[in-house]
This record gives sequence, C-alpha cells and structure tokens, in this order.
Amino acid sequence: MSTTTGAFIAGGIAACGAVTVTHPFETVKIRLQLQGELQSKKDAPRLYRGVFHGVSVILKNEGPKGLFRGIGAAYVYQMILNGCRLGFYEPLRKGVTTAIFKDANVQSLGVNIFSGAASGVLGAAAGSPFFLVKTRLQSYSPLLPVGTQHGYKNAVDGLRTINRTEGIRGLYRGVGAAMVRTGFGSSVQLPTYFFAKRRLVRHVGMEDGPALHLASSAASGFVVCCVMHPPDTIMSRMYNQTGNLYNGVFDCLIKTIKTEGLLAIYKGYFAHLARILPHTILTLSLAEQTNKFMRKVENKVLPTTIKEKI
Repeated sequence: MSTTTGAFIAGGIAACGAVTVTHPFETVKIRLQLQGELQSKKDAPRLYRGVFHGVSVILKNEGPKGLFRGIGAAYVYQMILNGCRLGFYEPLRKGVTTAIFKDANVQSLGVNIFSGAASGVLGAAAGSPFFLVKTRLQSYSPLLPVGTQHGYKNAVDGLRTINRTEGIRGLYRGVGAAMVRTGFGSSVQLPTYFFAKRRLVRHVGMEDGPALHLASSAASGFVVCCVMHPPDTIMSRMYNQTGNLYNGVFDCLIKTIKTEGLLAIYKGYFAHLARILPHTILTLSLAEQTNKFMRKVENKVLPTTIKEKI
C-alpha cells in the first residue's frame, strides 16, 4: 500500500490519463444537459440530438478544439478530485474500521460507502472552482449555444473574471450540488469496484491483472452513472448560471422537473455513460499501475521505519 501522498499522486495521474480520452463526451453531455433549460419540451430547440450527433456537430462547426474546451481545468480538477478520492479512501476506511471493529482488515459495506463518499466530497469541495470554469468553457459555442454563454479565453481568464465580478463566493457557486453529485458517485465507485473484483476472483476464478481490473471497472462505472446523473445535471445548471436563476440544489431540481418534466434530470445520460464507463475503467485500471509504480519509488526513497508502517 502506498502512503497517502503516493496514492494521491497515483490517483491524480491515472485520472488525467482517463480524462484525455473521455473529455469530448463530457463536453457533449454538458451541452445536452443545458439544452432547453427551463423550457417546455415543445418549445425547446434540439441543437444536439444525442451522443454521436453531438460529437459530429461540434467537430463540424468548431473542430477538435470545440470538443476539448476546458481540458486544462479538467486536468487540475481531476488531479484534485481523484487524488483525494483515491488517496484518502483507504486511510479513511482503515481508520473508521479500526475505530468500530478494532481490526482494519474487516470489510464493511457501510464503512466502505462512507469512506468513498467522504473522500469524494473532500475532493469535490477542493476542486469546485476548476469544475465550474470547465463547465462554462465547455458550454460555450459561437455557433450552437445552449444555456448561459461565457466568453472566457481560457481557464485562467475564467477564474480571474469570476473572482473579479462575483468574488470568492462566485468561484464556489454550486459547490453544494458538486458535493452531493460526487458524494453519490464516490460512495459507490470504489466499493463496487472492490466488490466486483473480489467476486470475480472468488466465483469466476479470475487472477489479478488487466482483465480483472477492466471487468471490475466496467461494473463500477455503470453503477456510478446510474446513481450520479441526476445530481450531475443539477450541478451543470447551477455552475453555468449567472445571477440567481436557481437559489439552491432543490430549487434547481424543482424548477427543472416542473418546467421540463421528470426525465429532464436524465438529459445527456448516454453521453455521461459514454464518458463514465471508459473514464472509470481507465482511472481505476491506471490507478492500479500508478500505485504499483509509486510503491516502487517509495521503497527506494523512504526510510525503513516509515515503510514498516504502510
């Protein structure tokens, strides 16, 4: 097991590798979620008609640059979020398990869910300003705009503009929704990954390796998407708003369902699934490899007294 610092670094590197591949689907997902915002279904324009149509339309009108808007902010956010999520999960789980059961090796589903949610919430709160800027950059389109448009030049310009016009409070707009969303996703991501991994080893006879990591990650990614998408839609809308269109998470939820119908909170679901499955597979599979690498590095540089404790 790596140190907390080692696991933080390993988790961040793994997530950045994953987001490079999946970022275009995230862009499509956000535009689908914002499309027809607070408009009845019959009045709402459909500029993007699904995952692949969205990708093709953005490529045709904006080029690859359009699909990769906000990638810099996404890297920073992923380093923070997944560094916290993968770095703090095991220490939290062991600490709580030891406090309750007096044995860190006991596996408790409740403790695992709590540890996953807590580590994710910490990461979401810390990285919220970067996700906010990323969302606003991705929603911007000079030709096919949806939702409120923000003409930031890049992530740094976005952070400076928000800080100048809205202050620190503006940078943390929607942080409550982000914590709910990530808490939901994190509460099931790692527990379902390790659950699937144990079951595949025990009942299918799979051995530790890329195939096991891939299968476990796929199972985890599907569960994460089902649980996380409704709060993800609410978060995207709260991040992208200016002024006080929504007063909070529940106000946004109620207004969205009342105006657009219950299924509105699942707008962009398949784009989210197209992103979250490969993203989870790549993040968790790469995390296994980066954790092994960090352990090798730590074995070479850490004193023996510290290595004996981890």
